[in-house]
Amino acid sequence: MTQFLLNRRSLLSGGLALTTAMLAGCSSNPKKTRIAKAPFPLRPQMPFVANYPQIYGPVKDGGFDLPGIPWEKINPRFLRQMVDNPTGEPAGRLVVRTSEHMVYYTLSSGKAMRYGVGLGREGFEWSGRAEVKRKSEWPKWHPPEEMIEREPKLEKYRTTYNKKEATWDGGMDGGPNNPLGARALYIYQGEVDTLYRLHGSPEWNSIGKSVSSGCVRLINQDVIDLYSRVSEGTPILVV
Repeated sequence: MTQFLLNRRSLLSGGLALTTAMLAGCSSNPKKTRIAKAPFPLRPQMPFVANYPQIYGPVKDGGFDLPGIPWEKINPRFLRQMVDNPTGEPAGRLVVRTSEHMVYYTLSSGKAMRYGVGLGREGFEWSGRAEVKRKSEWPKWHPPEEMIEREPKLEKYRTTYNKKEATWDGGMDGGPNNPLGARALYIYQGEVDTLYRLHGSPEWNSIGKSVSSGCVRLINQDVIDLYSRVSEGTPILVV
């Protein structure tokens, strides 16, 4: 595992660090990140009732209108539900089980909130323990170079680095059609960005499937719920 992480992290050394972050399939909002010094206390457990017409109904959030999700068309096992905690992890942890296409947020009393996810190429490239160091609502999306080459229509979203201002310019602003959806959680080991993300997606029909690109995608209504439960500093295990 150590050798694997060293090989992956070697790409982030020196002058390649910013370029690699920009080219990552899940890359988003590349700017100075605020690193949480310590985990926040575990948030109080929220009540949960599996009223799916309400859970997956239309949502007004951040000035945007999210459409309702046809939840009846999704395999029921991938719908949000509270389950007995199968992970062996204590309360207040995130666990991504890639083989199941599931993410769990562990709760007290031996329970966990479970969400179905879609996985892309980047969703399988990293595993191990880390933590959520940054959260973003309606994040920007920066399509990687190779994607722009395949789809020239994305050229208008190309990202460039402004040395004078030390900022990244370009990208697609947050919104209902943004591939990163309504929320994003950024995963770090120490102060090193793993380039691993949990994020929303307008493509509800990708849940439970492996798709061509992206990290761990959730239904927008689900990622909003997960985001409200998770604090910066929350430990995460990806297996």
